[in-house]
Amino acid sequence: MSTTGAKVHDVVIVGGGHNGLVTACYLARAGLTVLVLERQQYVGGAAVSRSLYPGFTYSNCSYVCSLLRTEIIRDLDLPAHGLQIIPYEGGCTMMRDGGHLAVYDNHDAMRREIARHSHHDAEAYERYVRDMLRHCRFIKPLLLREPPDPTSWRLRDLGELAFLARHLYGLGEARIYDTLRFFTMSCADMLEEYFESEIVKAHLSGSSIIGTALGPRSPGSAYVLLHHYMGSIDGAVGAWGFARGGMGAITRAMAASLQASGGAIRTGAPVQQILVRGGRATGVVLADGEEVRARTVVSNLDVKRTFLETVAAGHLPPQFLEQVRRFKIRGSSGKLNIALDALPRFPAIPAGSPAIRGDLHITDTLDMLERAYDDWKAGRWSREPYVDMLIPTQIDPTMAPDGKHYMSVFVQYCPYQLADGEWNEQKRQAFGATVIDAISRHSPDFKDLILHAEIRTPREIESEVGLTEGNIFQGELTFDQLLFNRPIPGFAQYRTPIDSMYLCGSSTHPGGGVMGAPGANAARRILRDLGRGQ
Repeated sequence: MSTTGAKVHDVVIVGGGHNGLVTACYLARAGLTVLVLERQQYVGGAAVSRSLYPGFTYSNCSYVCSLLRTEIIRDLDLPAHGLQIIPYEGGCTMMRDGGHLAVYDNHDAMRREIARHSHHDAEAYERYVRDMLRHCRFIKPLLLREPPDPTSWRLRDLGELAFLARHLYGLGEARIYDTLRFFTMSCADMLEEYFESEIVKAHLSGSSIIGTALGPRSPGSAYVLLHHYMGSIDGAVGAWGFARGGMGAITRAMAASLQASGGAIRTGAPVQQILVRGGRATGVVLADGEEVRARTVVSNLDVKRTFLETVAAGHLPPQFLEQVRRFKIRGSSGKLNIALDALPRFPAIPAGSPAIRGDLHITDTLDMLERAYDDWKAGRWSREPYVDMLIPTQIDPTMAPDGKHYMSVFVQYCPYQLADGEWNEQKRQAFGATVIDAISRHSPDFKDLILHAEIRTPREIESEVGLTEGNIFQGELTFDQLLFNRPIPGFAQYRTPIDSMYLCGSSTHPGGGVMGAPGANAARRILRDLGRGQ
């Protein structure tokens, strides 16, 4: 085993995904010597842009931006390092009978569109938006706060518990009941309290299943919808947009910000083991046997990959390991990235409508979504999948040659483990064909325009990105895995059972998405432990 000279870094971060980079940036800005180790030849984790077909750039995994906290964008000065977020103008859910529900960023236009399907729902939409914004106002102040330990008598934990109590009781008695009820509801039950139109409910419920092993009728899915709703762009709550140049533009800007602050990044440096001596993390060992020494080690890997694959079991309490094994990280998503020879036609969408420049969906009832989930539970990919497809090149022409287009297609559901055996190339292609056929039923020229398609099942997402079972949130966002339960009760404050070792990935509070909050929160915890923060 070789050692990198005699240098001892203040901090080594395992994994160059966006949360690892955020943590690294804050620590480097505090004056620490920071080294990020990334196993791939490029940084970004799930937020990457890659060229797999000549002239085209794909956002290979994550594909839209909204959740990234504005505080982090500002603190790290990401626009100065090239980040530009371009809002898109709406979206559309296409119906099997040829109809559609368009989605507009203008509230009044959205009300008029819903009224085409139900005047009752157009009125209810006002109440729905009001209540969702109220839920957002409750949860957003908690995102960049460390969750308290409810069993602790430490002053900081008591203070955070008092803040949480004041925050909750500030809602008033009726709203407290509504808020607690909301966190445990199914999305379907919640929406049915507002709307009567199937297309309206189906469209809104899509965000409740993205990236999670739940169906729209599963308890807890209402919160998953809120998790996607609480983002913003330029202060517009719930707005979504594209990072110019693909999602890799976000992590490239973060890497540039880190290097401008004196931090370093090594790519092609897979970490095989986190070294522990005397109950304290002292560095890491790379796959080639090289030892990199550090006073503090931070893992951006998910909690299972960190403790079941990277830390020797003898350094961890058996009860802690059992809790790690029980943490729910179930793969349920697939992804297609498609190069197109031209913009496909969708007859259901009126010519010239801005709706085509946002999210496009083809699931028009709650029952259709639930049947797609039933397929996943049976160990097969959905025969009528939910897709969240976008064509960002309509807004960002840098991602494809002139006149051609790139389509991103996120898919629910696709199981990590198939009932009829292991994934192979034939099954992967069959999964991709199922998705392409489903889209083609709404676009007669779609298949003829395909130049290239990258097809990713949870197996590819796991092997290429390092996400256990391909779970995009590094652990499901169910109520039993939120706040002081994420990832493990007693270890929700970014610390681990090993001294000087921390977690900063999406397995920690507040969870997944290209948000950066776990990374920022972890950095603040580390700085406080080192006596450099409040």
